[in-house]
Amino acid sequence: MKALIDTCVIVDVLQKREPFYKAAMNIVLAISNRWCLGVLTAKSITDVYYILRRSLHNEEKVRQLLRILFTLFDVEDTFSTDCQLALGSPMKDYEDAIMVQTAVRVGADCIVTRNLKDYALSTLPVYAPEEFLQKLAEEHTNDE
Repeated sequence: MKALIDTCVIVDVLQKREPFYKAAMNIVLAISNRWCLGVLTAKSITDVYYILRRSLHNEEKVRQLLRILFTLFDVEDTFSTDCQLALGSPMKDYEDAIMVQTAVRVGADCIVTRNLKDYALSTLPVYAPEEFLQKLAEEHTNDE
């Protein structure tokens, strides 16, 4: 399974935000263990950089964390066509519509986010982190 992981899930791990940390960390571990392919957008990387820089105040530590993300995840660019197609989306949040278009273009099977409300009109399945982990566990059990 190829899953586009929303920025909020990554920030939950890197900032150890409770009560979201455990599920988000388990997603990162599942990706690390190759239970699925995790995808981030380049825009997510820049957003993570900005958020971490403001909270950590340590440029080298932030860059080190970003390097780790690049080793664990496939990072995909957002194309201008993704932005243009998102303009016609029924989704109200334009940034989220762009994420959906990018996910579709790169062949993602789903999107993982805590922001389910804004993705209600997504053309791809959207899972909360706990739901995604359950789905992965079921698939992993069926593969054995």
